[in-house]
Amino acid sequence: MTSTNGCLPAPLTRAALLAAALLAAVPAEAAPTVPVRARIIKGSRQGPPAIDPRLNDLRPQLSHVAYVRWDQVGEHVLDMAFGKAVELPLPDGSKLEVTLLESRKDTVTFEVRVPKRKTQSRLTISKDKRIVHQVTGELGGEAYFVTIRPWP
Repeated sequence: MTSTNGCLPAPLTRAALLAAALLAAVPAEAAPTVPVRARIIKGSRQGPPAIDPRLNDLRPQLSHVAYVRWDQVGEHVLDMAFGKAVELPLPDGSKLEVTLLESRKDTVTFEVRVPKRKTQSRLTISKDKRIVHQVTGELGGEAYFVTIRPWP
């Protein structure tokens, strides 16, 4: 059913425009993301040996590092999109950039950068594991680390 000028009749034109507007309002399928728990921790060679109770899940890993005192100084629960860097503040005022590069069945690969220090690392983590990675140099017997756990 068309009008004499070859266009759709007014009611069908309005319906087609309404349908197009509704489709445009529906968001495109969201890009896949990976939930990530990132914690900033401080290791110290000075003081009595101690591990912040919030870090008890890391005790086996931290006991093999030369630092004797561990404190959690920040925690971030993230929903990371591929290829998009997330900035995390470090206590010394610099920024840590974490980028999700790749995901496979049971592993994810991240890039960890501290632009101020011109450091960059590529880390691949299994689904049931976490990693502890030093992100600052040692100063006064202390250094900062990031611990990353995908699918927490």
